[in-house]
Amino acid sequence: MFNAQKPSLEELPSSKQLLRSTIAAIAAAIVILSVVVLPAEYGIDPTGVGRVLGLTEMGEIKTELSEEAEQDRKLNTQTGDQSSLLRNVFGLFVSSAHAQTGGTWTDEVEFTLAPGDTYEVKMTMEEGETVDYAMTVTGGRVNFDLHGHGNGNSTTYEKGRGSTGSEGKFTAAFQGGHGWFWRNRDSKPLTVTLKLRGTYSGIRKGQ
Repeated sequence: MFNAQKPSLEELPSSKQLLRSTIAAIAAAIVILSVVVLPAEYGIDPTGVGRVLGLTEMGEIKTELSEEAEQDRKLNTQTGDQSSLLRNVFGLFVSSAHAQTGGTWTDEVEFTLAPGDTYEVKMTMEEGETVDYAMTVTGGRVNFDLHGHGNGNSTTYEKGRGSTGSEGKFTAAFQGGHGWFWRNRDSKPLTVTLKLRGTYSGIRKGQ
């Protein structure tokens, strides 16, 4: 049977070497925690690097979604599910109201969200540009966050939980991407229709 030769005392790391290695490992862990983990998971950015890398926004969204999930649980416990008929009627009301105000929608985005799925639509806008929108939801309720980010800036224009529709306008606070993030917290698929008009140079959409 082969027996490995035991290392000599000279080959073993000294106490000082072990201490230096331990301190280096702790320092690296602190850097990773501050620069990556805290911004990406909790939206906490003590160094400012996470905002530059886009990690802070990711963490803020995760935190918001966690809060939304808890609020949705309480909402469903207190009120129960709304009927599909009322949801559809409200969606038709939103569309009708916008139709009566005049003007032509220049873009329309429609997508279906399975339970737990997410979707995002972002418009490229310059500071001061304005967008009118009409969002309708059929078949369920949706959580959404209308926000913008770019060049190290971020802002939130509107939030909705258990929404069956929304309409209005917003003005870009700075140059960058501005738009919506949706999540289906219902137990069945739903469809979101978003109509847009205004000043923006492009649309990016997808999951």
